[in-house]
Amino acid sequence: MAGASKKAHKITPLEDRVVIAPSDEAETMRGGLYIPDTAKEKPTMGEVIAVGPGRFEKGARVPMDVKVGDKVVYGKYSGTPYTIDGDEVMIIKASDILAKLG
Repeated sequence: MAGASKKAHKITPLEDRVVIAPSDEAETMRGGLYIPDTAKEKPTMGEVIAVGPGRFEKGARVPMDVKVGDKVVYGKYSGTPYTIDGDEVMIIKASDILAKLG
């Protein structure tokens, strides 16, 4: 997917929420066996496409640690899947992001 550009989506998460476009995992066939889509594991890596303004704590806004374009790793069962213009995205809390890549 190198060189391919993501479509710009009109979505603005609230508080400390982040919208992530899950990365497409390369299809691998081990031992000649085909693995159907329903049996594949959910991707846990993706690119941040929208970031909320941050949560309020003690009357002040806490800035977000990620920004649009960051590649991140998130928890396997984190977030809520949502479809925008036919594209699947994940809306998760910033605390569910485990690491930034790169």
